[in-house]
Amino acid sequence: MSFAGPTGPGPAEGRDAGLQPERTRLAWRRTTLACSVAAVLALRQALRGSGSPVEVVGVAVIVLLWLAFLGVAHRRIRALAAHRPARLAPRAAVGAALCTLALAAFAVAVIL
Repeated sequence: MSFAGPTGPGPAEGRDAGLQPERTRLAWRRTTLACSVAAVLALRQALRGSGSPVEVVGVAVIVLLWLAFLGVAHRRIRALAAHRPARLAPRAAVGAALCTLALAAFAVAVIL
């Protein structure tokens, strides 16, 4: 026996995800594009400098963070292509959030 509440079918019936995985996949692509633009702008600003060791390390960190975010986003986009996509692992969510925050911190450091 399944319970049908006022908002729709109960937990015993299957859930139709509809276009939600497609929207989420597109959101990951937009976020990846925005992250790429931010990384390129930060690299451009850092490469205009004097070439000090601190700037070289900053460029390396920006590239590594960008590659890490691309890896997380690529795995998630591929997972969302499945008929029943798996949930985003907490480790991947934390990784994406840390990459985004670190890139934002470097953007602020480059501007100042």
